[in-house]
Amino acid sequence: MNKALRKAVIAGNWKMNKTPSEAKALLNEIAPLVKDADCEVVACVPYVDLTTAVEAVKGTNIKIGAENAHWEEKGAFTGEISTGMLKEVGVEYVVLGHSERRQYFGETDETVNKRTKAVLKAGLKPIVCVGELLWERECNITEEVIARQIKLDFYDVTAEDMKNVVIAYEPVWAIGTGKTATADQAEEVCAFIRATLAKLYSKEVADGVTIQYGGSMNDGNAAELLSKEDVDGGLIGGASLVAEKFAAIVSAASK
Repeated sequence: MNKALRKAVIAGNWKMNKTPSEAKALLNEIAPLVKDADCEVVACVPYVDLTTAVEAVKGTNIKIGAENAHWEEKGAFTGEISTGMLKEVGVEYVVLGHSERRQYFGETDETVNKRTKAVLKAGLKPIVCVGELLWERECNITEEVIARQIKLDFYDVTAEDMKNVVIAYEPVWAIGTGKTATADQAEEVCAFIRATLAKLYSKEVADGVTIQYGGSMNDGNAAELLSKEDVDGGLIGGASLVAEKFAAIVSAASK
């Protein structure tokens, strides 16, 4: 991390877990454990939990995020949620392009780009996920894959808008598998993402973008991962559902 240049962000991605009552209980448990955090603390929760979650974190330093958003403001899109709906509820962050959305629900770089621009237009902060498959890493094309995703996902996104963007590097082979990229592997790709942004925008823009690592970061490996210059936080899956584990990651990011 380099907190002199950019904000460190630890965001929990709860995925399809926790009912509203369970969400309230977990957030009430997390809040006192992270109250002195020297980083941004975010909980990205299922749609049905959002209103309860926003209410539960009032008066705390925890921000609430959604796990997706549609690119249109309204219309015949059954089952989708608009940025306007999220903003009125009190959401501040939105996860976009997660590998599970790409794998199971047909998300493409084109739709991620449209969603990203809609989220930014609404004044919300996107956490845009990029990452390679195991086969792509084994074929030694990680950089080509990542560069393509960055160029497409941020097509027509301005340098000014990039000030509100968080990028999460999530090697798909390390999500929910228990496998984790080594700290050096995470740093290598996060640094490559920053170099790609510098080419697309400028070094100043690239230096200001928070780049998280998100492949099975937990309370045991967070400190080593976060010690790297270009790893500015984490998008946390399973460990975000256990208050003590999530708080330990926040503590590591606060040092």
